[in-house]
Amino acid sequence: MRTLRLALAQINTTVGDIQGNRAKIEHWLKKARANHADFVLFPELAITGYPPEDLLLKPDFIAAAHRALEELLPATSGITVALGLPVANHYDLFNAAAFIQDGRVLGMYPKHYLPNYGVFDENRYFGSGRETLLFDLEGDRIGVSICEDIWYPGGPPQWQALMGAELLANISASPYARGKGAARERMMGTRAVDNVAFVAYCNLVGGQDELVFDGCSLVFGPDGRLLARGPMFEEALLIVDIDLDEVFRRRLHDPRYRQSRENLRAQAERGEQFRTISGHRISQALPHAHLQRTSDVHEAPDPLGEVYQALVLGTRDYVHKNGFQNVVLGLSGGIDSALTAVIAVDALGAEHVTGVSMPSRFSSEHSKSDALQLAQNLGIRFLTIPIEQPFAAMLETLNGPPDFPFRGTEFNVAEENIQARLRGVILMALSNKFGWLLLSTGNKSENAVGYATLYGDMAGGFAVIKDVPKTLVWELARWRNEQSDRVLIPERIITKPPSAELRPNQLDTDSLPPYDILDPILEMYIEQDMGPDEIVACGYEPALVARIIRMVDRNEYKRRQAAPGVKITVRAFGKDRRLPITNHYRPSIP
Repeated sequence: MRTLRLALAQINTTVGDIQGNRAKIEHWLKKARANHADFVLFPELAITGYPPEDLLLKPDFIAAAHRALEELLPATSGITVALGLPVANHYDLFNAAAFIQDGRVLGMYPKHYLPNYGVFDENRYFGSGRETLLFDLEGDRIGVSICEDIWYPGGPPQWQALMGAELLANISASPYARGKGAARERMMGTRAVDNVAFVAYCNLVGGQDELVFDGCSLVFGPDGRLLARGPMFEEALLIVDIDLDEVFRRRLHDPRYRQSRENLRAQAERGEQFRTISGHRISQALPHAHLQRTSDVHEAPDPLGEVYQALVLGTRDYVHKNGFQNVVLGLSGGIDSALTAVIAVDALGAEHVTGVSMPSRFSSEHSKSDALQLAQNLGIRFLTIPIEQPFAAMLETLNGPPDFPFRGTEFNVAEENIQARLRGVILMALSNKFGWLLLSTGNKSENAVGYATLYGDMAGGFAVIKDVPKTLVWELARWRNEQSDRVLIPERIITKPPSAELRPNQLDTDSLPPYDILDPILEMYIEQDMGPDEIVACGYEPALVARIIRMVDRNEYKRRQAAPGVKITVRAFGKDRRLPITNHYRPSIP
């Protein structure tokens, strides 16, 4: 029986912290060795962090990554390792997986399929690999691929299986989006069954700017059975024992394997190179090791729980990785700032969060008391800084001498936005004075239709719920309260009609349709790219659809100036959805 003990190290790297990432890899290597692992996987571009973006255009950055690999080699004594880094040759740069054994690099696998959609831009930096490697460790045959390579039914993992690979190891940096985990598992299980091979998938964990990587590393058996799943949004070492002889037994009964070998000949004719690299078998496993352990199948959180954890991890890593310890945010007494505050407390601790109430002449008593109650429930520092005096001064200034433009005009959105901008000035002053990162509190629905004030409530260094639709904001608030043994977000904050409170008796519905109507239309238009006629066919009024689309299209300039925020949907504003600001295209409305 050929037993191989796998260790999948889903770690949280930091882009550009090459020495810190190397030290972290060494730390987890020691853990793998202590667990008697034979073969350890680390994520894609583990040495540099992912995605390094235009750092990859700096030759000294590439050289530093190579030096870190050399410094790491002594730590691989007596163990086999696969990890990612950028590798240059005399004519190109590749996203590569180094296959290391006992202090020596046996080979470098170059990523073949370079994603260039959504948030990905790998064609900008990397060349596409043309060599498929098989590592033969005295009869134990392993194929290594990188992230996107395994998402295609035919590609390097299939070719490696046809070359004889019994274990298909995939190192990845696959960012989180709602519902993606289940689709990813279905795909990995299908690859295992179709190739009659074990599939081991090691994913990155942590936040990087707008992206969050969820971990959830996986191991599937050749029958498609899930053998192991790593925890979500946590660093972990996933250990699983596999019986490689099971692959041979199953392949004897599966004629598809023989019929598919023609695929190798076709790929060779297209220029693909196939190479087998020999190494020796290093066995660390204990004689009494249990095969195919299933105790490491971590349960995934519920759908709301996984979104909430993504927001917490994305916030924590953005704050800490950018050198901040404390944050500040405006507390209006509304649902958006309340949810942002709770996420900040869960990410950083109450002692690192300051909430600021900035009432104006239009602020209701319940909004002021709700903000205070929230702060007390969370145990955060709470400041009250009224804006009435500076607001009155601004109105006096703008309504000065008779020839001033504001004199004689009616109060409208301009005066409303002055209040929001004064609050932004106060919050940024606190940020500058004390080194607190300002969290902005706008949600995706508001950002979509431009229901936000530039240099006002949009001011900030990080937008926690930027990609969270308003209806989901309410769901997450209720979910978080249910997880606690006491109420965190006061019930009135959740149930009262939302209002910006910038003029008397103002409600969001004065300017927008109800959010339970608005959000589905926004999802269809923004995330699914459905046209107006398709949206109308779903039962929505043509005039309403036309109005919402106009609001979305004409507010691209605002979104371009918004702070980065955690991506949780399949199509977030920012790198995920790129439209020109100067743009005269308007879809025809039925």
